[in-house]
Amino acid sequence: MLKLWFERPLPLEHAHLLEGRAVLLGAADTGAGDTAESDRQKTLPQAEGIIAAARLRYDKTLFQRTPALRAICRTGIGYDNISLEDATAFGIAVCNVPDGPSVSTAEHAVSLMLAVAKNLQPAHRMLIDGERGDFFTLFNGIELRGLTLGLVGLGRIGLSVARAGLGLGMKIKSYDPYLDPSRLDGLDVELLDSLDQLLEQSDAVSLHLPLTSETHHLIDADRLGRMKAGALLINTARGGLVDENALFEALQSGHLAGAGLDVFQQEPPPVDHPLLGCPTVVATPHIAAATTAAKTRLWEGALQQVLSVLDGQRPPHLLNADVWPVAPRQEDTTHTTRERPKS
Repeated sequence: MLKLWFERPLPLEHAHLLEGRAVLLGAADTGAGDTAESDRQKTLPQAEGIIAAARLRYDKTLFQRTPALRAICRTGIGYDNISLEDATAFGIAVCNVPDGPSVSTAEHAVSLMLAVAKNLQPAHRMLIDGERGDFFTLFNGIELRGLTLGLVGLGRIGLSVARAGLGLGMKIKSYDPYLDPSRLDGLDVELLDSLDQLLEQSDAVSLHLPLTSETHHLIDADRLGRMKAGALLINTARGGLVDENALFEALQSGHLAGAGLDVFQQEPPPVDHPLLGCPTVVATPHIAAATTAAKTRLWEGALQQVLSVLDGQRPPHLLNADVWPVAPRQEDTTHTTRERPKS
């Protein structure tokens, strides 16, 4: 029986996929959440495969504790918490599920854009607080039809947002230096040569790119200053892409009309985070992919790929190609360290 460890407990409805094939070291979700986290950590050294979330750091330190580990799959697209270099050195295949959250995340990005444009957060709050007044005169929402939506990154999620924006009657522009133009498939999207051009020309900017050392704080005070006065910023990618202090200043000054954020540098953000108290911000706790359909795709896609690796079959979304083919599993898991492969 294969031994699989789960960073986040496996929902019971997906456990049937492992019947007769694997032992669950990270226990199925019984509804109690992560109350047995310490017990789950004790089983980690036995793992041959890991279904990873985004909370742990997967690098040399962890790999030295898991001598039998041969496969990790992220239940999502982002893998900034996994060191591909270390994984490759330890002979561990790393995969992700890029198609799993795409639709749900794209829909969430559009929802945040609409919520911010229509002032839904302060309007809702005023009703809860029992305030009364001439709401029609007080509120000034933004009509998106005819405005320009700028997409930073045009991968699976970005393309879905582009289609939705076109459906709303918006003009779509994008900056993505890695894009193969053939992927546009006839979509009416204008590709720009620089990020600064995009920021200067867009009424709403939505971020759809990974967090790396190069993209950390990509949207800083200077770039926020380049955005149109009254523009909107939407981030459903990674919190570290944006300098949050600079964003708060841009909102407080009135330079930006609002922001929709599903991600923060610290998750969850502290309750006294200044952006949470900003009336022009709509914030959610990194739940863009938390739909029933997306969760099914994410769990099943991750399980299938880890099982493929352990069965000696190359998974469809292998992130560190240099590791393939993965060496046979180490049956003796009594050791606490693994010898690094010779270069």
